[in-house]
Amino acid sequence: MRRLLNGILMAFGMFCAVPMPYKWDDSSAKYVMPFLPFVGVLIGAIWWGAAELLVLSGIHILLAAALLMLITFIAAGFIHLDGYIDTSDAILSRRSLEEKQRILKDPYSGAFAVIMVAILFILQFAAAFAVIENGKFFKLLIIIPVISRCCTAMFMLCLRPMAKGGYANLFRPAAAAPHRIFTIMLTVCAFVLSWFLAGVFGIIISGAVVLGCAIAMACASISLKGVSGDLAGFSLVAGELCGIIAMAVVQ
Repeated sequence: MRRLLNGILMAFGMFCAVPMPYKWDDSSAKYVMPFLPFVGVLIGAIWWGAAELLVLSGIHILLAAALLMLITFIAAGFIHLDGYIDTSDAILSRRSLEEKQRILKDPYSGAFAVIMVAILFILQFAAAFAVIENGKFFKLLIIIPVISRCCTAMFMLCLRPMAKGGYANLFRPAAAAPHRIFTIMLTVCAFVLSWFLAGVFGIIISGAVVLGCAIAMACASISLKGVSGDLAGFSLVAGELCGIIAMAVVQ
């Protein structure tokens, strides 16, 4: 039970900017992935609450959209954005596999990373603007980070790790089947909740998140021959972008 609690706190401590005044050790790491979606619940609640407050505040819609697009990155401590940047740089380099993997670990960001961040921010800002302008289904902002983290957890639990070290091996237990089943159950619950919140629109938006995560991870894992923490961050950011774009389009 103590290790389970440590795993939950480790998930929040590593993947959320909300301070966790608690110490853990790597022996609890195998419990992190199944509880990653609960981190999404907290971040999604912050995202939804921020949207409601920004509308009530009456500030200019451009500023409100800019703040809304940044909420998830800030709440997650920019950790997933870092993976998005590194993975974009590696994939778009079009080098050999060894060189791509070296670029992935390189602490410096290249031109491709800057271009991809610019594209991400432009699209996310435009989608956030449309969401605020439409003013509907703000509660679905809770669901998007949950489903993106369900997908991320499944990728880390199911796909072959890129290297012997790293997060992909650290977070995968020897017997991962119960964790996979638990994560699938959470995903189903998130889809059911999205139906209750917005009917068929909720299902479309949730499906867009899954599709975005899956396509991003497929492209990244095929190019880099495996999965890693950076690739998981890349797919999570891409999935959430697809979710908020779908939210802007279908309303």
